[in-house]
Amino acid sequence: MRVPSRSPGQQPGSPASPTAPARRRPSGTTPRRVPTPEPDLAAYRAAVAELLVEVGALADAPSTRARQVLIDARLREPALAEVLDATPQGLIGARETLLLEMARYQPNERTSARDLTALVRIYLLSRIDVLWWQDAPTFLTDDQVNGSAELVDLEWLRRRDLLRFRYQEQPATMLGRAARGLRRRLRPDVTPRTAGLLFRRARREVVALLNDIAREFAAAAPPATPPLWVTSLVRSAEHQYRLRRLGYAAMLPSGHCLGYSVDVELAWFERFGARDTLAELLLDRQRAGELNVIDEGQAWHLCLAPTARRRLRRAYEAEMGV
Repeated sequence: MRVPSRSPGQQPGSPASPTAPARRRPSGTTPRRVPTPEPDLAAYRAAVAELLVEVGALADAPSTRARQVLIDARLREPALAEVLDATPQGLIGARETLLLEMARYQPNERTSARDLTALVRIYLLSRIDVLWWQDAPTFLTDDQVNGSAELVDLEWLRRRDLLRFRYQEQPATMLGRAARGLRRRLRPDVTPRTAGLLFRRARREVVALLNDIAREFAAAAPPATPPLWVTSLVRSAEHQYRLRRLGYAAMLPSGHCLGYSVDVELAWFERFGARDTLAELLLDRQRAGELNVIDEGQAWHLCLAPTARRRLRRAYEAEMGV
């Protein structure tokens, strides 16, 4: 938890000047920054899992006050507090935001947070994304996403057979939405049931990551399993607020609005006997420190770790010949 500096300064009754001369730093030099230890993310995830069991036991409406007391107490424990305090909001801000999200929660058909326990899981685990990328600029508007030189056009890459994963765009017209609905009625399971991408753009490192996962999944999954399917990539904060108004569990701040988070389909692969294969593959990458993974039910949320960014950028450049 952040606390004010308690440097004693000049105390009452102490001499006005030190007894030994102060050491002067040579001009033109800067103080050495002491590296801050990285929070223990494995301990954080384990503490979140323990908290979720307790939240699940207090999920009924009369337990609102008990849930607040539980959240207030548990978030102050070191394994959780260390991570939350390192985010831009700090521990107190994270606690207040979580309690507000819980108070506002309304279950609906759209949200990936099927109950309060899922909401708490999604919020707390998504704070790892924010911790990792807190210095990255946010895409505030749709125009910023569409005009950013940091993002590449997936359709341009797809037409050149440079993508190993699949996606679909959101229909832009009423006619397109009607055609999408008709295809779903005629062939309900041919593709995942997802709205599709509003922005078909992504960071180069994320493209390399998804291509890498898609190749590994194709090699490990049963024969005839479709390729990895991506349901969400970069979003603007403007769009994130639209999703919240529609009832989705769209957290703020979000790794999606920084361009380093994606959602991939999981539930649809059950019919091919490949869901568990993909899940284990993603969790292996989390254990290796390359990803943050959040189980959101139908789709899983992934966020690229900063330590993997340089390697994946080089992989993208080598694969694309740039």
